[in-house]
Amino acid sequence: MNTNRSLTCRAALAATAAAASLVLAACGSNDSTNTAGPTVVTTAAPASTEANQHNQADVSFAQGMIPHHRQAIVMSDMVQSHGASSEVKALAEKIKKAQKPEIDTMTGWLKAWGEKVPTGFGMGHGDDDSGMPGMMGDQDINRLGNAKGNAFDAMFLTMMIEHHEAAIDMAKTEKQQGAYGPAKALADSIITSQTAEIAQMRTMLAG
Repeated sequence: MNTNRSLTCRAALAATAAAASLVLAACGSNDSTNTAGPTVVTTAAPASTEANQHNQADVSFAQGMIPHHRQAIVMSDMVQSHGASSEVKALAEKIKKAQKPEIDTMTGWLKAWGEKVPTGFGMGHGDDDSGMPGMMGDQDINRLGNAKGNAFDAMFLTMMIEHHEAAIDMAKTEKQQGAYGPAKALADSIITSQTAEIAQMRTMLAG
């Protein structure tokens, strides 16, 4: 009798242990199914605003280049009525076509930054810009205006080479010291285009 009762208890314990094992296995199975690897939260890196920041070098570049460009346009305007060479006339038109939009662009920057937009163009009007590097003084502009034909062409080319060289120096300073991406890109464009124009003008003078 005791033997039968002992066997019955052992069977019950075995059944209980088996059931517990099944429950644990089921829980383990669910855990492995529902548990993924560690969640990696990714966030898009914010767009860099560094290239959209500006500094005083950017302001100085725009404030210096605007009157510089204006004077180049004034000089180029004289070519059609004073010059003799069709090649020089074509170059003058190219200069005006390139520099007028650049003036508008730089003017927009200065207004957006709350900075002063210069009004002078190196001919005794508005701001006195004639002391800027590469800017022609009133006497130089008057001499150019009084010249005609081949003499005008030679004087125009000589003055414009000096004018371009100063613009390139200003653009190089902007590339080195500026922070505003579009201004540095414009500076790079000025260096490339005006270096090529200087070479062209020197060839014209030599011819």
